[in-house]
Formats: sequence, structure tokens, C-alpha cells
Amino acid sequence: MMSLAILAWGMLSVMSSLVPQRAQGTLLSDYTLHRTHDSLYYLNEWRLPYPVYQFCTGDVDGDGSEDALVGVIKTTRYYKDRGRRLFIFRRVNGKVRPLWLGSKLAGQLQDFRYINGGIVRSLESWPDGRYSVAEWRWKDFGLSFQRYLVHQTDQSNAISIFSDHFTAQ
Repeated sequence: MMSLAILAWGMLSVMSSLVPQRAQGTLLSDYTLHRTHDSLYYLNEWRLPYPVYQFCTGDVDGDGSEDALVGVIKTTRYYKDRGRRLFIFRRVNGKVRPLWLGSKLAGQLQDFRYINGGIVRSLESWPDGRYSVAEWRWKDFGLSFQRYLVHQTDQSNAISIFSDHFTAQ
């Protein structure tokens, strides 16, 4: 079974523009991700000078409007190794603006999805080679851990749970 992150990366690498799908399966037109080249994307007019591996939307902060969740690969001030990061954007006066530019959740982020009800579900790996699937919810300024669906398991089991729980929503 191929990882959803790998499937998403393959899809993004061949398409020049993407409109995300909500968890319910209806297309949105508020956000479009345009690929200029491998490490330059635009979320509408917002420049993302990083490789993108994931893109979805949902009302993360509970304000009633759709937010864009974009997975980028980059270093941060505190984590010098290139890694998968989660950026969340919102619309302010018709323009895309960052809501949260995350550097880390718990483990090393492999993939994420928006789940109805304001939940961000993550697939994360750990230095010992184990994997976890976690749920996060917006709190004040950033994502707050809610629970593990599975913790410290093998990659195959984690991907299966991450995939099953995503398609069941």
C-alpha cells in the first residue's frame, strides 16, 4: 500500500493548479494552489517558496469560513533539518493571509487531513521508527493535541488507520 503523502506529492508534482476538495467531496473555489516549479507555489496570490506535499481546506478555527491547509517542506528557526510542516491560511478582506505557520506538531509530520468538525488529523513518525495518528483542534493560536487514534505502532498499521479514518468521514 502506498502512503497517502506519496500519492498527494505525485498528484501535486504533475498538476499546475489545484482546487482542493473538502472532506465531504465538494469542490471549493476560494483557494487555488498554483505550481510554478518544484519549489515555488502560489496559494491564490500568497507566495510559497517551498515544495508542497499536501493541500486541503476546512474550517479549522471554527469561524464559519474555509481555511486552507498547506503542507510544505522546509527548515525552521528551531528545526534546521528540512521537514514537513503545516501552514494554515485564512481569507481576510478577500486576500489570503497566514493563520498559523507551524514548525512542529508532536512527532515528525508525514501527512495530514482536515476532518469535519474542525479536526486536523496527522500521520507522524518518531525517531525509533514507530508511527502515530493524532487529532488536533484549533485553540487560541495554534493546534492543540486532542487524542491519538494509534500511538507508537508500525508504519503499515498507522497508514491504514490514517486512511480508513479519512475515508470514513
